[in-house]
Amino acid sequence: MIERLLPKYVACSDTHETSAPEGSLFPEEARQVAASVDRRRHEFAAVRACARRAMADLGLPPAPVLSGHRGLPLWPEGTVGSMTHCEGYRAAVLARASEVRSVGIDAEPNAPLPPDVWEVISLPSERARMPVDADTRTVHWDRLLFSAKESVFKTWFPLTRIELDFSEADISFRTSPDSPTEGTFTAELSRIAPGVPSTYAGRWLVDEGFAVTAIALPVNPSL
Repeated sequence: MIERLLPKYVACSDTHETSAPEGSLFPEEARQVAASVDRRRHEFAAVRACARRAMADLGLPPAPVLSGHRGLPLWPEGTVGSMTHCEGYRAAVLARASEVRSVGIDAEPNAPLPPDVWEVISLPSERARMPVDADTRTVHWDRLLFSAKESVFKTWFPLTRIELDFSEADISFRTSPDSPTEGTFTAELSRIAPGVPSTYAGRWLVDEGFAVTAIALPVNPSL
């Protein structure tokens, strides 16, 4: 599913499996989650199995993907990537750093956010733009907004090592004329960092009970 949102030069892998085979982690990965609860270890292993398949698609040997500061995945040298996991879905994407500056993906269950969370993550301008006549049983726009902001943050953070607040990204959605459950989005950031874009363009999709978003910043913007 995630491959529908990203260019062909980004290797994508996803799964609905809740875990990966026993022993699929590298020793250093296993040590990193040794003290975690079973659910955390299972999702950690499953999403890294996706990462290894993405590596293979790029012609790269399997390599560990450790978690750095704030959970930032530490990808093999010369590559950039992103991972996401939620109940029932895991995905990883990978690209060569010579082609992509940064990439961010996120998946969420297509279900309403708790009201208190919605107020925290959204701006007045975003709430004003939410479709009032849309069938929210098909697309839960509040959850999609949360996912899009997560994709923005995952794209931004590897470039800057600066954390963004939800209020620092103002997101606008557009729906595809061919389908009410997919489209594009634009994020305008109020936070500025030297040499890093303040506008991000992404794509979104709602399918199989999930809201999925993705952003890829190509090295060559004409691509």
